[in-house]
Amino acid sequence: MRIAFAGFLHESHSFAPRATGWAEFLHPGGLPELVRGEGMRERLRGTSTCAGAAMEAATDHDCVPLAWCFANPAGPVTREAFERITALICAALSDAMPVDAVFLDLHGAMVSDDFPDAEGEVIRRVRAIVGAAVPIAVTLDPHANMTRAMCEGADVVVPYRTYPHVDMREVGRRALRLLEERAARGRPWAMAFRELDVLLPITSQCTMVEPMASVMDARARLAPAVAELAYCFGFPYADFPGCGQAIACWAETPEAAAQAADALAAEIAAREPAFTGGVLEAADAVAQAIAQAGSGRPVVIADTQDNPGGGGHGDTTGLLAELLRQGAQGVALAPMNDAEAAAACHAAGEGATVTLDLGGKSDGAPLRVSGVVERLGNGRFTLEGPMGVGNPADLGPSALLRVEGVRIVVVSRKMQAHDQAIFRMLGVEPAQQRILALKSSVHFRAHFQPIASAVLVAAAPGPVVADPATLPFRHLRAGLRLRPGSNERFAPCSAM
Repeated sequence: MRIAFAGFLHESHSFAPRATGWAEFLHPGGLPELVRGEGMRERLRGTSTCAGAAMEAATDHDCVPLAWCFANPAGPVTREAFERITALICAALSDAMPVDAVFLDLHGAMVSDDFPDAEGEVIRRVRAIVGAAVPIAVTLDPHANMTRAMCEGADVVVPYRTYPHVDMREVGRRALRLLEERAARGRPWAMAFRELDVLLPITSQCTMVEPMASVMDARARLAPAVAELAYCFGFPYADFPGCGQAIACWAETPEAAAQAADALAAEIAAREPAFTGGVLEAADAVAQAIAQAGSGRPVVIADTQDNPGGGGHGDTTGLLAELLRQGAQGVALAPMNDAEAAAACHAAGEGATVTLDLGGKSDGAPLRVSGVVERLGNGRFTLEGPMGVGNPADLGPSALLRVEGVRIVVVSRKMQAHDQAIFRMLGVEPAQQRILALKSSVHFRAHFQPIASAVLVAAAPGPVVADPATLPFRHLRAGLRLRPGSNERFAPCSAM
């Protein structure tokens, strides 16, 4: 088969302080930059990407790479960026025609200036080029707000099964197998689609712990009877009607698809009360970490509300201020995304004492600190952990700044702290710290939980709020419940 491959990945937070433009796709942290044509094959080789793994596995096919890009989660994608990237993909696809199949590596929670369901629009444009008969397989992050338009526009949609996302390559290979199967059968599967009626907080979606671990076990038990049983947890920061959990099932018959989708929905509903809690106020988290530190393994504090993987800018200072206020010792914090502070550290040099306004560029609340520049670096390294092993990172000029008992990894571009290499690039060994403060919500667990004596999730100021119900939504679908276990339902007039 002649298979076209493309990717366009972004997770958009409708209320994040900064939009996502063209430049953010040119210089992301933790994944390759925008790449086109044949260069895409080599650039994605060995990376934890669905498209990279699928192209490596497609040895019996004629692969046609179109374009692929990623930008770190932030505010909605600008009109310019969306149109330029979609045009790159569609123009390359038009030039490549005819093709026998299309593989789209998407995220599923992208919002653009013009298209709240941005992936639905990408799929629609691709379908318009290839026609109804050409199979399209789509991979999604499970934090997708998977919509009916996505599922009806594609022949199959395959989300990752894990959060932290450690199975991207496996999912890429599975989507390729399903694309081959769909082409061989010569006709589409029947599809059933279900929207669930409650938003789930990000912090309760981790598949390593309950209740999501049991939900995914149930999904695995149901899956062998169908071609694909897709469950997306939702990204509860996108203000549009398609926001929230969804299930889609592809099977031989409409009855089989509906039966599996309804059975999984029932498993999720039965566990709904458990999808709450588990988040501490910052002062409580720091106090507990100080009390528990010293066992020989670090206590991890997740700064969930400034998570760069959920739309935070990675530069709020609430947790840092609390660590300093309580006199915490042996702390390493990463990352603090502040290009101006990193530049000041480089100008001063290693060993110098600097006084600067650190962080707060996104929320106007920097923290005045004086500290010693212990080490400088260029911010380039290769990820080592289960989520991103082999992926390149380039966080720009970076510095290790020691302020009292806290050493801070200051970077020039944001990246979620899901990999220990973000510390090691500046000579800090994570396992040797008393406390690790990480700007992350859940992804950190894949690489840091194995070395931790305890994990605490803290709510310090930041846009990735632990309780999405507090956001000023205007465009959700009527009747959607904003919290598990609550009967409070969204009504458009109440959100004005």
